[in-house]
Amino acid sequence: MSTFVIRKYQSADREQCRGLWRELTERHREIYRDPTIGGEHPEDYFDKHLAKVGPEQLFVAEYKNKVIGLIGLMTGLYEEVDIEPLIVSRAYRGKGVGTKLVEAVIAEARRRGLRSLNVSPVARNVDTIKFLYKLGFRNLGYIQLFIDFTDHKWKRGPELFGCRFKF
Repeated sequence: MSTFVIRKYQSADREQCRGLWRELTERHREIYRDPTIGGEHPEDYFDKHLAKVGPEQLFVAEYKNKVIGLIGLMTGLYEEVDIEPLIVSRAYRGKGVGTKLVEAVIAEARRRGLRSLNVSPVARNVDTIKFLYKLGFRNLGYIQLFIDFTDHKWKRGPELFGCRFKF
């Protein structure tokens, strides 16, 4: 693949980023086998996210004037920041785009002198978990446990501290 560029988000990127948000939602629908995730217009959540974090916290990957990836930072407590979202368009996955996006926000977090950079992929996104592990995300900081009151079919999952979980 020819050279792509990582740059700050610009207002002209909005519609393409909304499309990327839809792709992320569709990926979650696939891995959880649940077509209702994100509702009828999941791209609207991009607008809510943009309003919450601000455009200065977003970076995009651009290739031939097309936005092919999106990554954002959400400021947390205690000099921490979270990656949210991390999206690479399906056609460009496995080509180094995600790596460059993550490297850009790692550099930004270091530049800001932050204490840590966190990311919370969904549990079934095993490919992303392995990808992030390779990039240095090796510390477990938080684990979210919950009880599901729906009839969703969960997979038998990993064991942690002698406890078997579903995901």
